[in-house]
Amino acid sequence: MDKEELIQRLKGYEWDDLEFKSARRGVPGEAYTTVSAFSNTRGGRLVFGVRDKSGELEVVGVIEVDKVQNEFLTVLRSGQKFNRAIEAEGQLLEDEGRTLIVFHIPEARRQDKPVYLNGDIRLSFLRRGAADEKCTPTEIERLLRDASDVTYDSVAVNLKTERCFDASSIHWYRRVLDDRNLSHDPELSDTDFLLERGLVVDEGNRLAPTRAAILLFGRASAFRQVLPRPVVDWQWHRGDWSDAFDDQRWSDRLVIESNLVEAWKALHNRYLQRAETPFSLDPETLQRADRPPDYTAFREAAINLLIHQDYADHTRKATIHSYDDRTSLWNPGDAFASPDALLEPGEKELRNPRIVAAFRRVGLSEQAGTGLRAIFSNQRHLGYVPPDIANDRVGKTFEITLLKEELLSERQLLLQARLGVHLSDEESKAFAFACREGRLRSGDVRAVTGLSGHEALAVLDRLAAQALISPLEGSQASLFVPATHLEEQVAELGRAEAIRSTHARSTAQPPGDLSTAQPAQPTANLSTEQAPALAELTAVQDRIIRLCDTPRRLAELMSAARMKNRGYFKARHLNPLLQAGVLRMTHPDSPNHPRQAYVLTRTGTGIKARRLDADAKAAPSTNGDRRDAQ
Repeated sequence: MDKEELIQRLKGYEWDDLEFKSARRGVPGEAYTTVSAFSNTRGGRLVFGVRDKSGELEVVGVIEVDKVQNEFLTVLRSGQKFNRAIEAEGQLLEDEGRTLIVFHIPEARRQDKPVYLNGDIRLSFLRRGAADEKCTPTEIERLLRDASDVTYDSVAVNLKTERCFDASSIHWYRRVLDDRNLSHDPELSDTDFLLERGLVVDEGNRLAPTRAAILLFGRASAFRQVLPRPVVDWQWHRGDWSDAFDDQRWSDRLVIESNLVEAWKALHNRYLQRAETPFSLDPETLQRADRPPDYTAFREAAINLLIHQDYADHTRKATIHSYDDRTSLWNPGDAFASPDALLEPGEKELRNPRIVAAFRRVGLSEQAGTGLRAIFSNQRHLGYVPPDIANDRVGKTFEITLLKEELLSERQLLLQARLGVHLSDEESKAFAFACREGRLRSGDVRAVTGLSGHEALAVLDRLAAQALISPLEGSQASLFVPATHLEEQVAELGRAEAIRSTHARSTAQPPGDLSTAQPAQPTANLSTEQAPALAELTAVQDRIIRLCDTPRRLAELMSAARMKNRGYFKARHLNPLLQAGVLRMTHPDSPNHPRQAYVLTRTGTGIKARRLDADAKAAPSTNGDRRDAQ
């Protein structure tokens, strides 16, 4: 943290990763409470030399700098105040002759949590917002459970193997293995088959099923002994998420209380039954794929829900909430890695390694480090904004939200065309994300483009060079925001998108006619009318762009639009398309050229392609055959 960033944050408030203490001549006792909270959550910085006066932060400076710094570091490293030594880094900052000490408190390893005070595990704290809160007994149990080297799913249970398994679930699993040509002895009994895969263990004088085996293949009676709650509760709601009320009841519901194999089959079948588009078409080969276009994203998110939840938590169940504009999948149990790390390839720490391995063997989960990336890739392929990931280290929960929202909306394309900038596809997507979120980081660019870290930084540089984004003052994490001179246009874009979303829900207009104003043919020549900046196409303009992938003369366009008033046609419909960069003249230096024609620009081609795609999706279709749940 440098001085500029600290000053910026002093103007705000204490965040979940920043705490201020006066500590002018000594370390206050509550500073150690914050150390425990930071260690048990996501880490943070503790700043000495700042006083909180009636909610306002005032820099007072540390007077006895050496004494305060040495005292604090000695206590942290001695292992006497805390149950383990804490390696903190100190940094001195000067502000108008006043000394501040900034200590970075790292997040403790999973195996080292909880970090608590005075040898009393009840004095464990978590960081919630700007407050340090004492852990409840349940929260302490979760921290201890996650710290154990013995995973919950590997422990044997006292049940008889010959009576605790559902034979049809195991046979389905073995059949899928056969279909994938994975070598195994088909003559093995089910118990020996599970023994070979570590799901049944030898306890010396008997074979015992692990919790993983019961969760995966258990009969109803055995399964409920291990998990006395539903595996997942899937609820469907009418309308968009923003329209929902907390007390709104679901319109349809699926509560699953069976083993994980049967749970996956039930989720898969219900997903196919309710899929908006039962199949997809490859845009290049026009070959039909029998799975819906968002199948990969749903499959990976649903499998993630099943294999990574905390099955020792019997007080909370996994939930799926589906709305018209999104599906959110919520899990009891956080991910051990950060969201950024989850998107990197390579092995990750797993809460349920035996369950994960069982699903991977039959292709129901991508290999390590690729599952979430497959979700992001599928969303990019559909043109949607990236999924939203919330990994709550405090509440020990994980949620992924699949948004059905276009990243490059038509209004966004028109905005970029009006700005007169020439953006690559990656730059266009990154700028659209910046407009939507009001900020842009390297990780955001990677999420919307699939580029590497180095390539994402280059995109940020190019957008900044074109004065479309600028670095946020005082930000140390390469955080950019839309350029100041674009604030009004970006804000207007956001308002227009919100209005349009509401309008689309209340008026079911066909995809090709997106105009809210259908002007009648005027009797007077209105060629002097100044049309406003183009933000949405009229029905007439829609007809124009569908014709102009090859150059078209003015007479052809007027005929197609069924309009006779040349002046009105040009002022109301044609000129806005030219000014917005959707059309261009074939002879731009000579507007009155006798062979003047009009053709789509790159922006216009993109808009036309989007509209044709919308037409294809809206066309009536039959569901066709459904595939088996694999």
